[in-house]
Amino acid sequence: MFELIKNGGWMMLPIILCSIGAMGIIGERFWSLQRKKILPAELVPSIWQLHRDNKLDDVTLRRIKVSSPLGAVLSAGLANSEHGREMMKISIEEAGRQVVHDLERYLNSLGTIASITPLLGLLGTVIGMIKVFSAIMVHGVGDPGVLAGGISEALITTAAGLTVAIPSLIFHRYFERLVDEYVVKMEEESLHLIDVMHGDREEA
Repeated sequence: MFELIKNGGWMMLPIILCSIGAMGIIGERFWSLQRKKILPAELVPSIWQLHRDNKLDDVTLRRIKVSSPLGAVLSAGLANSEHGREMMKISIEEAGRQVVHDLERYLNSLGTIASITPLLGLLGTVIGMIKVFSAIMVHGVGDPGVLAGGISEALITTAAGLTVAIPSLIFHRYFERLVDEYVVKMEEESLHLIDVMHGDREEA
């Protein structure tokens, strides 16, 4: 493996750094975007129980807010439930924008890695081909060993760039879809909360 990296030339260094960054982001997002952390199943039933028992005081709302992203959105609505339906909706939307921003953390970086690593591989290919033609100018085409080094460097960097870019792109799309699903579910719970608090629907 070390020889393969060495033969790829200096362009392998940024590609390796990109691969380390991508693996770190993917691992962190898998850990942070677990469903039980974003949409805890017991949260909504516990909120309705506290609402029925008239126990939604400031301390309880703060605890709900820090419990999960869904809790942050719902607590914003609960804190403004006495100010009317429209104010409650505005508060939920403002909290929701912040939550979505947090859920999408590092995804732009992962998308950037997926975009630039093929270009880094292509740049390595170009550099390798320049070395091939430079060797041809100096030694002619009679020494295949001289030409093989540049061709090898060109092919290795291309393969390395694609090897990093393909899984990065796959996971970037996967996490984006996961965040979209979470956002839809939080919107659903928020609308249900607004309707119940203002008497348009009954608690499920």
